[in-house]
Amino acid sequence: MLITVALVRLTATSWEELAVDRLQRCWNLNHVAEHFKVEAEEVQRWERLRQERGLSCEEAARLLLDTYEYRGLVKHAGGCHCGAVRFEVWASADLHVFDCNCSICTKKQNRHFIVPASRFKLLQGADNITKYTFNTHCAQHTFCKTCGVQSFYTPRSNPDGYGIAPHCLDEGTVHSTTVEEINGKEWEKAVKEHKTIRSMSKP
Repeated sequence: MLITVALVRLTATSWEELAVDRLQRCWNLNHVAEHFKVEAEEVQRWERLRQERGLSCEEAARLLLDTYEYRGLVKHAGGCHCGAVRFEVWASADLHVFDCNCSICTKKQNRHFIVPASRFKLLQGADNITKYTFNTHCAQHTFCKTCGVQSFYTPRSNPDGYGIAPHCLDEGTVHSTTVEEINGKEWEKAVKEHKTIRSMSKP
C-alpha cells in the first residue's frame, strides 16, 4: 500500500473562481435578476438600495447573488486550532453530519458535513495546508501543518465538494446537528446504497 504526504498550495479556491465567473456573466442587477427570475419590482427595490448605500453595480450584483443563490443558508466561519487556516462556508443552520467508521475517519474522528465547492471559501492559510492521501488517493485529507487540525477536506464520495468539520466552526451559527453513521469499512457498498450523499456537493 502506497501512502504519501505532500504539501498542497491552494492559490485560488473554486468559490472565488466561480464567483468571478458569475460576476462576469451577471455584471449588473438586471442580469442577475434575469438569471434568478427576480420580479421587476424587486429589482427596482435593489436598485434603490444600491443608490442609497452608494454601492457599485458589481457590489450590488454580488449581494443579490448571495441573497438568491444562498437562500435558506447561513454563512459559517471556522478554521484550525492555531488560527493559521480560516474559511467560510454557506450551509444550513441545521447540519447533517456524517460519522464514518473507515480506518482513517476512526483514527481522527472525522465527522463532517458536505457542501458544494462553490459554497466554500478559503480566507487564509493556503501556504499552511498539508495534504495526506492513501489507498485510492481520491480523498484529499488537508490539514494545518502547524497544529495538525483538519477543519475541511475533499471526500472520496464527493470530489466536487468539501467535507467540513462542524467542530471547527465558530460558535453562534449552528442551530442543530443530526449525525448519520456511514459504514466506511464497506465504502463502495455504503456509497452506492446511499440515496443522497453524492448530490450533497451539487450546487
